Amino acid sequence: MSETPHIDIDYVANLARLDMGEAEKAKLGGQLDAILGYFDKLNAVDVEGVEPMAHAHRVTNVWREGDEPGPTLAPECVTGMAPESRDNQVVVPKVVE
Repeated sequence: MSETPHIDIDYVANLARLDMGEAEKAKLGGQLDAILGYFDKLNAVDVEGVEPMAHAHRVTNVWREGDEPGPTLAPECVTGMAPESRDNQVVVPKVVE
């Protein structure tokens, strides 16, 4: 097994905008180390010849009978209802820096 990398808890807490005490950081560090340990175990499993799957069970058809595209609103109608729009798109507040 490979050695699990050290996780910079201060960096992760800052990304998540969490204000954490030292005890919380120590607990989270242990939990994240355990999670990465599980990934090491998974990486050790031989998956040669196993076909990748998007679902745990085979899904052959996700459409129900009668599932057909229906009427949609015109872009002008949607942007007309939005508080702000630009280039035929709804403008929303920035949530990621």
